[in-house]
Formats: sequence, structure tokens, C-alpha cells
Amino acid sequence: MSFSLLRSRGLRAAARPIGVKPLRSTLPSMRYLQTDADKSSPAEELPEAGDKPFTVALHGESFHSYRCDAPSNEISITKDELVKMYTTMVQMRRMEQAADALYKQKMIRGFCHLAIGQEAVSVGMEHAIDGDDRVITSYRCHTFAVLRGGTVKGVIAELMGRVDGMSYGKGGSMHIFTPSFFGGNGIVGAQVPVGAGIALAQKYLKKKTATFALYGDGASNQGQVFESYNMAKLWNLPCVFVCENNKYGMGTSAERSSQNTDFFTRGDKIPGLQVNGMDILAVKKATAWAKEWVTSGKGPLVVEFVTYRYGGHSMSDPGTTYRTRDEVQQMRSEKDAIAGLKRYILEWGVTDEASLKAIDKKAKEEVDQAVEEAKQSPFPDVKTFWTDIYYKGTEPPMMRGREKEEVHVYSQA
Repeated sequence: MSFSLLRSRGLRAAARPIGVKPLRSTLPSMRYLQTDADKSSPAEELPEAGDKPFTVALHGESFHSYRCDAPSNEISITKDELVKMYTTMVQMRRMEQAADALYKQKMIRGFCHLAIGQEAVSVGMEHAIDGDDRVITSYRCHTFAVLRGGTVKGVIAELMGRVDGMSYGKGGSMHIFTPSFFGGNGIVGAQVPVGAGIALAQKYLKKKTATFALYGDGASNQGQVFESYNMAKLWNLPCVFVCENNKYGMGTSAERSSQNTDFFTRGDKIPGLQVNGMDILAVKKATAWAKEWVTSGKGPLVVEFVTYRYGGHSMSDPGTTYRTRDEVQQMRSEKDAIAGLKRYILEWGVTDEASLKAIDKKAKEEVDQAVEEAKQSPFPDVKTFWTDIYYKGTEPPMMRGREKEEVHVYSQA
């Protein structure tokens, strides 16, 4: 049979999928996800007490679902939590801006991927989970590292390669960890199967906790992502696969690299949820709902947070060769996550402008102090490079270095 005949038959088959029915989705083709940061509104009068919950109605298009019913558009929140969210988001942005400045001063070398613009995802998620849940992500990890038990100083020092860094100056931007945060991973998409493995451990230990395995739209076409989907569904793992869709991979828009940009529908038999990742209240609601889903025995879930990064893919990418400066400026001025939360706080009478300015000032001072302390930290000694290769107490008797004559002895056993 000739290649041309095979090709023509293949084209005919693709163009005429007889008897094939589309998978059920609650996302009609004419609907678009709401991605503004400030379209939620109180459903009742706010209480006087800062710790008393009240109900907020999210925008009706905050969620789109696939093979499942979307969560309700109402969330319970307190004034105190809104202010705490704002405080954390401002601090995280200040930290990333400090990293940007240090990189340009050549005090940070190598790879450095910042999350300026995406703060609602990490902060919103953290407000919906606890320390027993597990998080693993890609190299855009600095905010998660702080929120999962680290410090601003620890992150900045790590980026600068100093011993006070969270990985003792040996991991750098892409390899930062805490007991509940599994990195910071440099290989595109490689953290996703590791996340599935963490969820398997949680299920094996019979813990009612969730694993959130994050990756970007640029990693969504990696084969190991789909392999992880398959195993998670096959074994019914408590894993939430989280796609942080910031619209662009490394110099390429999602539309140019992916045939299906509705990333929440890519799990085949796994239900999915698309979320407005610019509204922190929608992120919090979706994360709590996702945790409840996977810990109640319903199996894995794919969640897509639609967000936006203001900077380039990394510090070596100006971020303006594949999108216009006007687009970035429009996102900053119209859909900024921190500005959206600030509007909620002021318009709902949670606190006043002066209090928020004080929070902004304190965040800058704290980050500036962390930077100065990190600068005073020394670089690691060469001999420490032999440590932390293995979990403490599990090292082999010896380890070979770059050449066969270069051997480090851990013990005399």
C-alpha cells in the first residue's frame, strides 16, 4: 500500500470521526473564563469583628469544569484573612523584585525564574491547605518555598549561593525544599511523576492528605505528565495535578505549542477544573474543593489556574519578543492580583489606605533586611559539596568525584 494512500485514508479518518462522541464537559464553546482580579463581591454585610466569617460571591465565570460539577461560587472568609493574604502577597512580590535586582547586579548567577504576577496562586493555595499536605513544583518555586516553611532570607541566600540558603547555597534557584515542599525541580515536567509518587505514599500510609503537583503550560506536553495521569487514575491517588497556565512557555505562547489549551481537560478520564488564577479568593475556594475531592476517595484531579507572569520565562528572557509591552502593561493595570485584593479590602471597608501603606512599607523593610543578611552569609566551603547528596545516615562508604582518583570517604565501614 502506497504512502499517499495511507496518508489520504488517515486524513479522511481524522476529518470524519464517525460515531465518536465528545467527552462530557461543562464548558460550552462560547463561554470564557473570567480572569479579572476584582469581580467578587460580598453576599452579606460584613461583620465588625475581624475574625468573624462572612460570605463572598465569586464571579459566575470563575470556574469551568470537566467531567464534574464545579464548586459553588460562594466562599467564607474573614477580614483578618484578607489582610493576611494581602500582607503575604506584597511580601512575596517584594522578594521576587529583590531577586530581579540582585540578578541584574550579578549577585545571583545561573538560572532564575520569577513569579511576579502569579502571587495569587501560591498564596491562595496555601490558605486552603495545611502542613500535612504536600506540594511539589517546577523551578518557579521561590514563593512556595517561603510559604511552606522557609524564609525570605533563606530563599535570597540560596539564590546567591550562600550557606544561609535553604539548601545551604548548593541548590540555587531551582532546588529549594522544606519537609512539606519537595522543590523546586529543574527538569521540565519531571516533578509531576514525583508528585504522583508522593500521593502514592500518602495513600499507602492511609493519610487523609493531598499532594499538589504543579507544572506550567510549557510542561503540559511532556510525556511523563500523561504517564502520571494514567498511574494516578489507575491507582486512585490523592493527587491534584495543577497547571499554572501563565499563557507562555519559554518564548512561545500556549496556542503555538499546544493543540488543546484547555489544560484542565487533558486528563482523559480524570475530572478537571479551570480557575481564575488572578482572583485569590477563587484560588482559595478551588484549592479547598480540590483537596476535599482527592481526600474523599474520588481519585485525582486536574486543576488549571489561568494566571499571568509579568517578566520573562527566566532572567535571560526579556519577555517582550513574543508578546507586546502593551499586553504586559494592560495586565498590570487591569488584572493585577494584588491590586484586585487591595480593592476588595478598601471597597468592603476591611481596613483603610493608611494601614495598607504601612503593610507595604513593612514588607519592603523586611525584604531589604533579608537581602542584607543574605549578603553577609559566606559561600559554602568546597568540602561541603560532598554532603547532602544522600539523606543523612544513608550515605555509602565512599563517593567518587569528577575523576576516579577523587574519592571522598564517608566512613571506614
